[in-house]
Amino acid sequence: MRIGELSTRTGVSVRALRYYEEHDLLAPDRSPSGQRHYADDAVDRVLLIQQLYAAGLSSRTIVDLLPCVVDGNATPELLDRLSAERDHIDAKISELAATKNRLDTVIAGAGHNLRTGRSCRARQP
Repeated sequence: MRIGELSTRTGVSVRALRYYEEHDLLAPDRSPSGQRHYADDAVDRVLLIQQLYAAGLSSRTIVDLLPCVVDGNATPELLDRLSAERDHIDAKISELAATKNRLDTVIAGAGHNLRTGRSCRARQP
């Protein structure tokens, strides 16, 4: 498939797909005229790359991790790095959960204030 079709099938912009190629995350075949052609499994690879980005990993980290994630081959060093990345994600999840709890407290308090007739106004800059 061509780059536009891959973009449509994954919801990832053509610009981002070119970025992935520049950073060795994605490797299309080239036609004699230089057009990119992607195998059908490129869709899954792009979606995986998107998940890894969403988890907060950098391009450099993703390049190193992709072979392990795709085919299951990993060195002890790579497994350590994967564990460290997982721990980093767990820490982010904990921080987000704490932030959510604080917002829930504010929302509950604001709801109580509305019921009792008190108001809470945001500060003006």
